[in-house]
Amino acid sequence: MKKDLGAKPYIYPQPVLIVASYGEDGTPDAMNVAYGGIVNSNRLQINIGVRHKSSDNIKAKKAFTVGIADVKNLAAADYVGIVSGHDEPAKMEKAGFHLRKSEFVDAPIIEEFPVTLECKVEEINQYDATLRIVAEIVNVCADEEVLGADGEIDPAKLNAISYDPARHAYLKVGEKVGNAFRDGEALK
Repeated sequence: MKKDLGAKPYIYPQPVLIVASYGEDGTPDAMNVAYGGIVNSNRLQINIGVRHKSSDNIKAKKAFTVGIADVKNLAAADYVGIVSGHDEPAKMEKAGFHLRKSEFVDAPIIEEFPVTLECKVEEINQYDATLRIVAEIVNVCADEEVLGADGEIDPAKLNAISYDPARHAYLKVGEKVGNAFRDGEALK
């Protein structure tokens, strides 16, 4: 029997996305974004509060990067979600992040995250106190250590984390359990 839980943001797995941007003065910032995902094959959407420093940065620069948070960098990923760049000017240093400028967009890449999506803003809409930002993915860079023999990202090597909104916990993602576009053929 199913039980009604009410209107809650329960999509599983929910990725932990670290959005990095530059301010108008070139100061880098990053935040942990719980609400985001792929819109279509080359676009993603993030939803962030209007009062975040990252909101101001993204509106000004029209660009950001998205690091896929992993087990190894869990504490730093959580830290940038609980500390505001408005309050802590040394936020990136305290997180232990090393940065380099993206070659594709005007935003920093956090070297610690093994996969980064480089994004150019296409659309910003405000709903109450939240911005919905849609961006084109113009490049994905990945550490060779997380690539499989086929040259693509291997989720088992990535060790990405997801957010459990019901328990406020992080979960490890990565075990293969089937084959997309093939296992359903048995039911035809």
